[in-house]
Amino acid sequence: MQALDLPPFDHKIKQNSANNLEIWDELRRKYVVLTPEEWVRQHVAHYLLAHLGYPRGLLSLERGHRYNQRQKRTDLVALGPTGQPLLLVECKRPTVAITPAVAQQVATYNQTMRAPFLLLTNGLTHYCWHVDFARGVNERLADIPTYQQAVAGVAT
Repeated sequence: MQALDLPPFDHKIKQNSANNLEIWDELRRKYVVLTPEEWVRQHVAHYLLAHLGYPRGLLSLERGHRYNQRQKRTDLVALGPTGQPLLLVECKRPTVAITPAVAQQVATYNQTMRAPFLLLTNGLTHYCWHVDFARGVNERLADIPTYQQAVAGVAT
């Protein structure tokens, strides 16, 4: 486990007509309700874009996928140059502890997504893994790989 020191970013927040706070989502190009989980998701998306070189056009928020005949949504998926999943991100609100059961959730989603990198964060701490599907093992990483490292399959 490592503290994920997400740097501040230039965010836009407004209050909607129902008195809910909303944050501007650069990827979806619209305001979305600002929940604690959304705050984490927006920080992680910005961090991937601004600090780790992930291309905006290859990040997908709340992408749908099927698992065991159920429709599921991933928080954030970074795609590789040919559109295949590269990094699967699961965000939790800061008050949710990152437990083995929570880690199992993201690993389960990845059985159908097959992203070689997984990131699980609550905005305060994060776990990142490189998944070796051939050997059936997950290798814990010290840091989130940059886009170039992830495309090259380099575990940090």
